[in-house]
Formats: sequence, C-alpha cells, structure tokens
Amino acid sequence: ALPVLEARLALERRFWSHDENSILTAQSGMASCLADIGRHDEALVLRREIYARWVAGQGVSHASTIYTITSGVNLAASLVNLRFYDDAKSLARDLLPVARRSLGADDNLTLVLSDILAATLVQCPKATRDDPR
Repeated sequence: ALPVLEARLALERRFWSHDENSILTAQSGMASCLADIGRHDEALVLRREIYARWVAGQGVSHASTIYTITSGVNLAASLVNLRFYDDAKSLARDLLPVARRSLGADDNLTLVLSDILAATLVQCPKATRDDPR
C-alpha cells in the first residue's frame, strides 16, 4: 500500500501543487500507512510536518479546525506510541480546549484527545499528582 500512497502524493504534488489540503491529506494517509507497518519514526516526522502545516495554513480557529485537530490527534498518538510523553501531553493540553470549543465535549476527536492526555499522565514515568491540573 505504501508505494501506491507515495505515487498518489507524487501526483498530488505534480498536478495539484496549489491544493495544500489535498497534499496534506495524501501525506496523512502515508503517515498512517507508515505507522501501520511499524515505521513509527518516519510516521512521526511526517505527522509533525502535517500538523505544523495545518496550523500555519489554517490555524485553530478556522472552519477547517477539524483537520488541524485531527492531525494533532494523530501526532499526539504517535508521540505516545514512541514514548515522547511530555510532547504528547503538551500538545494534547493545547488542543483539548480548542476541540471542546470547536467540536464539543462529546465529540469523538475531543474524547480521543482526552484519552491521549490521560494515557500520557498514566504512562509517563516522570508524572506527578500535580500533572492533571
């Protein structure tokens, strides 16, 4: 599947280079595939880039906020998977109020983000009782 996704990304860049959203969506599919096949470090690098480009291009208070939050959730999940708990915790704490405000407290992405934050607090060996605050 990865070669197909790489070909799709190459086509997006060649023929639709003006469509940043299409390119980011293609990259997101590639990052998911990389994570699925165990290439987590490469997926993390790509997800960091995707998230940074969503934030730079759309911000977090734009109509496309859901894409920024989704890429942030994907990045946070990768960070937890690779045991970068402090980075994941910081990202989840930054995104959680935005997700609650934009999507609502009961939205699936908001709940996944809450779960990621809870996982960082439970799994991080340096976590203290004051961290949940």
